[in-house]
Amino acid sequence: MARKLKSDKVLFITTILLVALSVVMVYSASAPVALERYGRASIFLIKQGMFSLLGIALLYMLMRIDYRCYREPVFIWSCLAFVTLALVAVYFNAPVNGARRWFSVAGIGVQPSELAKLVAIFFIAALLERRMHRIDDVGYSLPPIAIVVLGFVALILPEPDFGTSMSLMLIAAVMVFAAGLNYRYIIGAALAALPVLYIVIMGSAYRRRRTFAFLNPWDDPLGDGFQIIQSLIAIGTGGVWGKGLMNGVQKLFYLPEPHTDFIFSVISEELGLVGATAVVVCFSVVAWRGMRIALRAPDAFGALLALGLTTMVAVQALVNISVVLGLMPTKGLPLPFVSAGGSSLLINFAGMGILLNVSQHATEA
Repeated sequence: MARKLKSDKVLFITTILLVALSVVMVYSASAPVALERYGRASIFLIKQGMFSLLGIALLYMLMRIDYRCYREPVFIWSCLAFVTLALVAVYFNAPVNGARRWFSVAGIGVQPSELAKLVAIFFIAALLERRMHRIDDVGYSLPPIAIVVLGFVALILPEPDFGTSMSLMLIAAVMVFAAGLNYRYIIGAALAALPVLYIVIMGSAYRRRRTFAFLNPWDDPLGDGFQIIQSLIAIGTGGVWGKGLMNGVQKLFYLPEPHTDFIFSVISEELGLVGATAVVVCFSVVAWRGMRIALRAPDAFGALLALGLTTMVAVQALVNISVVLGLMPTKGLPLPFVSAGGSSLLINFAGMGILLNVSQHATEA
């Protein structure tokens, strides 16, 4: 009798909890901004609710598609070609807030860099499965990965999108290291990248200002340090239990974009240390269950795929929360499943759907 496939219920429930929190907190954080800009306090709530329902449907569908189909060469190369064309296409659109990261499809903003992370994970997992037996022969195992990842970074970085570029490179490094690459190569590559990283940061005026603002935001409290200071005020005034849902003050035009990159600040102010800790615990559970699925995957492709998808969510959550707490320079990375935004939400739902499918085929530890 065939074994009945069962998904990881803990991971599924945790994902749904994060999305439920998102719908509530996006409304709380965005209502004043939406009312001023569009005359409707619920506009972001409606959008987030629609994307959440669409994302849940996508998750449900991908849970039922065998993950092994994603290593088929035709599928991978088609995805790589599509993403490359999409990343080029965004440069032909008018900039939004000084950046060219989106293009519109039927009135919906699409961010190709989010899809690039998912496609890169497919490619890296499939390639490493075939070449991990000679992983330390870097001339054989790594050049295709370097070409794809650095090619994506070369297209994403000028958008400008430094955060997604670094996330993509970190995901690739984690997957390659997990495949068995000697840590000395990872350290060597990181050291070699430091001068390039310095040039990228210091060669851009806005990245340079953000870095200096991170080191001492109080030097320019009304300029580049404004976001960090307002975020820290929101977190500090929330106390243990918070001011109560909808009662936050910093979202009232003090904290820029409170419903996207800085939604964790609003959560901390309104729900306090208890609410903020609950969010961190949820992401910790996602990371734990994702690693557990990777360890129990029946083949190398499933293990590397699960690891890459888990890293994609965990790294983005870590970076976003670190930025909000003033532990890292400001990046344009949303909080997965929680921040307002369609592209990021749908890609993360897709990642969880695939991860849940891998869990259905898990073997005993």
